[in-house]
Amino acid sequence: MSGENRYKLLIVEPFHAEGMKLIKARSDVAYEIIEAPSEAELMARIRDVDGVTLRTARLPAAVIERAERLKVVARHGVGYDNVDLEALNRRRIPLAITADANAISVAEHAMFLMLALAKRGVANDRATREGSWAVRNRLDRVDLYGQHVLVIGFGRIGREVALRCEAFGMQVSVHDPYVGHESIGRAGHHPVDDFRALLPEVDVLSVHVPLNGETSHMIGAVELAALPAHALVLNVSRGGIVDETALIEALRTDQIRGAGLDVFEDEPPARDNPLLGLDNVVLSPHAAGLTQQSAVRMAVSTARNVLAGLDGTLDPAMVVNRAVLGS
Repeated sequence: MSGENRYKLLIVEPFHAEGMKLIKARSDVAYEIIEAPSEAELMARIRDVDGVTLRTARLPAAVIERAERLKVVARHGVGYDNVDLEALNRRRIPLAITADANAISVAEHAMFLMLALAKRGVANDRATREGSWAVRNRLDRVDLYGQHVLVIGFGRIGREVALRCEAFGMQVSVHDPYVGHESIGRAGHHPVDDFRALLPEVDVLSVHVPLNGETSHMIGAVELAALPAHALVLNVSRGGIVDETALIEALRTDQIRGAGLDVFEDEPPARDNPLLGLDNVVLSPHAAGLTQQSAVRMAVSTARNVLAGLDGTLDPAMVVNRAVLGS
């Protein structure tokens, strides 16, 4: 680091050039890019850095405790289960996410999964390619219009999903214990306190919450059994929110009609994961938030967040652990 550089960044896994432009424009910032680092490598390199950007690599407590100058961690994305938040809190280090970058991309992907399941997109594509034209007469496709969707989580992504469901003429109920009924009602949706009591009336269940101790396996065997047999389950959030073992059993036994999953409990899923062999699921590789446009937005947001963290100008709306700000 040259004498003119006041700050040093560690960029763990590179991101889009549009974001890097912002970092390169700062003459007072030096940076180092590392790809797929081991924990040992992170521990060796983090000691003298002021800021870290992070994509999917893990940032455990042992690494955080080795960082002598760390002022900010900027996550390239909105999930943060790969970061030890408690360790950051102990050190009063803010964790920023790209909260403004990929909500629309993820919401559109949720709608894609919903439509693919409702219209039997994968099965109909395969049948058409195989010459099985008679598949059209099975009438196993359904409309979204008039269906009752329960959106769990009314953050940026949940709001965008609910808005799009309304546009399809669906009845939208929303459960989020951290958002007031007034706010949900103003958006034109029906607020729900006890989502489990509503499950027998739900046609589509879509979860949009972070993975933590409160939400882990919040959709399990009991919740899946409460849904009607024609119900669809969507998860574009994190793979531990829906109990995968219980979901597989529900799909195998036709307890529910289908599931659309962008996330898994283990990623990538093992080749022998039963989900890969089921016909009533539509799968994608944790790619809901990764589009050409969102890649630029996330990179720019990540760069802005890490630089703002160095400058002491972080937008609280981008910070997960806001209590550490100003301390």
